Amino acid sequence: QAQLVESGGGSVQSGGSLRLSCVASGIAFSLYRVAWFRQSPGKEREGIAAISSAGSTRYADSVKGRFTISRDNNKNSLYLHMNSLQPEDTAIYYCAADSRGWYERQWEYDYWGQGTQVTVSS
Repeated sequence: QAQLVESGGGSVQSGGSLRLSCVASGIAFSLYRVAWFRQSPGKEREGIAAISSAGSTRYADSVKGRFTISRDNNKNSLYLHMNSLQPEDTAIYYCAADSRGWYERQWEYDYWGQGTQVTVSS
């Protein structure tokens, strides 16, 4: 049974940084594409960063240049380094995993964590 557990959320001032982590179990992590999504109050959940099993990455325009996604297959872990945080980055952040190919339904994922709150104050 797949399980994804996020950590690292919290409160930070505008311009600050945070690193989110996600540990996966119950899946062959190294073979899965994995991603970070976020959802703000009143908004739909959006995919913001993804990384393939081979290490290819894609980013939403809203975070490109500020956020970096990475993975450590030896630790079944996914990371999101967030710099230059702004109040509009306030959201619940979710990690997700999927066994489909990198170019298949790019932002559709089957397995989800419970989320971690990130709050950025001005």
